[in-house]
Amino acid sequence: MTVVERSGGDFVVDVEVLAETFGLSRDDVRQAMRDGAITSRCEAGVAEDEGRWRLTFYHRDRAFRLVVDTAGTVLKRASFPVQTRP
Repeated sequence: MTVVERSGGDFVVDVEVLAETFGLSRDDVRQAMRDGAITSRCEAGVAEDEGRWRLTFYHRDRAFRLVVDTAGTVLKRASFPVQTRP
């Protein structure tokens, strides 16, 4: 699998990428997603960003973001700290 694949209208991100980013095992990523400890957001680009999507994953105090095109090709990637909610 490449980093991101399209499945119909959805994007599928390789679990290994999330595991490496968040310092977890593949099984821990899957469990954290089931438990809601890893959440995600998918935003479609508008205007000059049309045809791009921003996929952001959150775990504890970290976020991991991928900007992809229609085919799922990664255009940008970043990992950064975020404030946790009380």
